[in-house]
Amino acid sequence: MAGLGLRPSNGVVLAAILVLAALFRLHDVQQPLVDAFSWREASTAMMADNFFQRSWNIFFPEVSWTGPGPAYQGRELQVISYITALLYAVFGWDEVLGRLVAIAFGVWGVYALHRLIERIWGTAHSHAGAFLLAIMPGSVMIDRSFLPDPAMLSLVITGAWLYVAYLQNDRLPLLVAAGLITTIGVLAKLPGIAVVVPMTYATFLILHRRGKLSLRRILQILPVALIAGALILGYYRWAHYVGTNYPPYHIAGSGYLWSDGLAKFFSEAFYIPATWKIASNWLFTLPVVMLAGIALLTAPPTANDPTPVRAPWFFHVWLAGAALVYFFAAREIKTNPWNFHIFNVPMAALAGRGLILLIGIGGEQAGGIRSRALRLAAIAAVVIIGGSIPGLTLMKTPYADSGYKLGTRLSELSQPGDLVITATPTIGDPVAIYYSRRRGWVFPPGGGNNDWSMLIKDEDAIRALEALRAQKATWFGITKNARDMRRRKLIEYNTGLIAHLDGTAERVVDDDTMLIYRLAPRVDAASN
Repeated sequence: MAGLGLRPSNGVVLAAILVLAALFRLHDVQQPLVDAFSWREASTAMMADNFFQRSWNIFFPEVSWTGPGPAYQGRELQVISYITALLYAVFGWDEVLGRLVAIAFGVWGVYALHRLIERIWGTAHSHAGAFLLAIMPGSVMIDRSFLPDPAMLSLVITGAWLYVAYLQNDRLPLLVAAGLITTIGVLAKLPGIAVVVPMTYATFLILHRRGKLSLRRILQILPVALIAGALILGYYRWAHYVGTNYPPYHIAGSGYLWSDGLAKFFSEAFYIPATWKIASNWLFTLPVVMLAGIALLTAPPTANDPTPVRAPWFFHVWLAGAALVYFFAAREIKTNPWNFHIFNVPMAALAGRGLILLIGIGGEQAGGIRSRALRLAAIAAVVIIGGSIPGLTLMKTPYADSGYKLGTRLSELSQPGDLVITATPTIGDPVAIYYSRRRGWVFPPGGGNNDWSMLIKDEDAIRALEALRAQKATWFGITKNARDMRRRKLIEYNTGLIAHLDGTAERVVDDDTMLIYRLAPRVDAASN
C-alpha cells in the first residue's frame, strides 16, 4: 500500500470500501436487461453484438431495431460495448459480461475518487466520500447497468485525480495521462465535459498558491487541452455526420436548450420538479441529500489550510459544472436519468463531508472513539436502509420482463435471418428484439423525426405494418401490457390493427403475456 501513497491502516479501509462497492454492484448481476434502464441497455447491448457479429469498426455503432440494416447511429464512443464485444470473442455471448465491464469501471471510479479526495481534502474525507459513492443507489444502479456512463464517470474521475497530482508535483507524464484519460471519458459520454470546470479552477488556484502560475506553465498545459478539445469536437462532429447521413438517421439524445428554446425550458421550470423526484426517490435519496446539504452550509475542510497544493472548493465547482451541463440539456438528462451520473461525484464528496461533520459533533472530547463509531454506524445504516436499499429495489424492478419473455419466445420460434417486429411494455423499447437474437423493428417503427414511444392510429399502424411486411418482416410480437407514454395500451387502442393481423397473419402464440403472429409462411428454398 505504501507504493500507492497509503498507510497500511488506510489501505485496509479503502480495500473494505472497494469490496463493499463491488458487492453492491454485483448483486443481481445476472438479471436480464429488464430493469428501469432496459431501453438504453438493450441498445448498448445490440451495439456490442453488432461489433462482434458484423463489423469491428468502432466508428460505426449499429443497433438492430430498425430492420435488416445496416443501422448506424450517431453515438458516443462505444467504450463499454466495444470491450464487451471483445470479451464475447473470448468467452462467447452473454449480456452479463456487459454488466461486469460496467461494474469494473464503477469500482475503479470509487478508488479514483478516494485518491482524488485525499489530495484535496485529506484521508478522512477520502474514506467518507468513497464510501458514499460505493453505496449511493444512483451510483450503484448506473454502474451495474449495460450503459456507457460507468466508463465516462470512472475515466473523468481518474483524469481529474491525475491532473490534480500533476498540478501538485509537476510531473509531465501525469499531465499527458490525465489529458488522454479525460478525453476518452468525455468521448465515452458527453456529460463528462463537466469535469473541465473543476479542472480549470484547480489549475489557476493550485499554481497560483504554489507561485508557479506563469505563461510557461500555461503553455505546457495548453497543447494537451487543445488536442483533447480537437479530438472531442472531431469525434462528436463525426457522430453527427453518421446520424444524419445513414439510416435510420438517428442521433442519440434530444431535448437541448438550443433545440427546445429557452422559453420551453422556463415554461417547464427547467424540469426541476421531475429532477427532484428522481434525486429523492433513487438517484441520491433524502439521507444523501441531507448530508450534502450540511456540507454546503459549511466551508470545505481545507478552506483555511495554508498548504498550497489544496483546491478546497473543487467539488463545489464540480457541482456547478454539472449544473451548467444540466442547464443546457435539462430535458435530455431528465428523460434519460443515467446522464445524472456526472452529479454523483460532487454529491458523494459533499455527502462524505457532511458525514464527517456529523460524526465529529462536539469535538474530540465528545464521547471519544466509541461514540463517533456509533454515530458513523447509525448514519451509514440510515443511508443504506433508508436510501440505498429502497432506491435500488425500485430501479431493479423488472419492468420489461414480459418484453424479455417475448424476445426469448421469438428466438425459439424464428430462424436466423428472420426479421421480427415487437411492441413491448414500454412502446419503443427494443428489449424483445435484443433477446430474440434477430434483427427487426420496434413498433411503431422509429427513425428520423418519428416518435417511437407513441402509438399511432389504426390506419397508420396498418400501413406501417404492411410496409414492414414488404421488407420481409416474418414475425410480429406484442406484449399484452404494451403501453405508450400516454399510458394507452396497444391491444386496446389499436383494435383495428389486431383485427387486421387476425385476418392476414397466423396467430401462433396467445397467452397471458403476449401475442405472436407469423406474418407469412416460410418458403423453403427447395420448393421454389
